Amino acid sequence: MERLIVQHLYTRWLATILATWGLSLIIQQTLEIIFGAGPQGVDSPISGTMNILGASYPAYRVFIILFSAGVLSLVLLMFSRSNFGLDIRTVIQDRDMAEALGIDTKRIFTKAFMLGAGLAALAGVLVGPLAVVIAQMGVNYLAKAFFVVIVGGAGSFWGIAAGSTFVGGLETVFTYQMPVTLAQALVLALGIIVLRFRPQGIVPHANVKW
Repeated sequence: MERLIVQHLYTRWLATILATWGLSLIIQQTLEIIFGAGPQGVDSPISGTMNILGASYPAYRVFIILFSAGVLSLVLLMFSRSNFGLDIRTVIQDRDMAEALGIDTKRIFTKAFMLGAGLAALAGVLVGPLAVVIAQMGVNYLAKAFFVVIVGGAGSFWGIAAGSTFVGGLETVFTYQMPVTLAQALVLALGIIVLRFRPQGIVPHANVKW
């Protein structure tokens, strides 16, 4: 996908979004033809509950929290300490200068695409036991993912962390007090207010120090 289509559209971000969205629809329909449109069940690999601060919490959810924190730490370490992470940050900041310095930007883009696809697949596997597994299951998270990036600050790891904490944390808190739909609408409204006063997000890319 990256070699045949996306690689030729990196300078046209809107075309990239439309192309990958169209491909996702093709993939979804192919999956339905192969596996059917009905939901698939996935058993949780970790059963039981854990007692945390006097409250009972599903053990698998605790595992997801800890595992995800570990993966995020490794990604942050890779971006801040490895040569690959340095190359990615260089290409993001100034592609022309990176090429002038001898960095193979096409190869970096390919590796970054592979990393992102791998992390997305890992997220799908982890959430499988908690959700209904269907071909379109990723659509439910796509809009929220874009919202997290925009509110937190695009191009910044800490911006993503801030955006996910803002959206996920508030939605979880509000869900305990009101219906889910109303909670999501309220979080959306608060996010719009944040963007009104901070158009570049909670943690703008320019303010991030690696």
